[in-house]
Amino acid sequence: MIDRTSKLSVSRQAGVVGISRGSVQCQPRPVSDADRHLMHRIDKPHMEFPFAGARMLRDLLAQEGVKAGRLHVATLMKRMGVEALYRKPNAMSPAPGHKIHPCLLRKPAVTRPNQVWAMDIAYIPPLGRLLRNRLPIAWQGIENA
Repeated sequence: MIDRTSKLSVSRQAGVVGISRGSVQCQPRPVSDADRHLMHRIDKPHMEFPFAGARMLRDLLAQEGVKAGRLHVATLMKRMGVEALYRKPNAMSPAPGHKIHPCLLRKPAVTRPNQVWAMDIAYIPPLGRLLRNRLPIAWQGIENA
């Protein structure tokens, strides 16, 4: 699509194709081995203390002998998609104009399999990389279990 050896500049080629020049010229840098190791070290205390933010994780890593700055830990947390779990301000107040949906499982009895489904998100750190897994769950009535 974009030929870097062409006489036409990369920005002109991007304009002709109709894409952003920044998306062509800026290449993402790969994660270094030291950062990858630190990400795995961050993952372990975060699984034990999901409410821990960058400052607390930095202190927990320092207790293990790993020296890392708060901003570096925060940057790696963003890259991993990890954030501290705590109640955010105004978390319980609905947005203006938001329709409140009724709970559909209050009255009906769950009497047969495959009648009610739910979704759970499990965090599974396999060897070598980080993975988030979504698991569907089939609910079954207590009287049928």
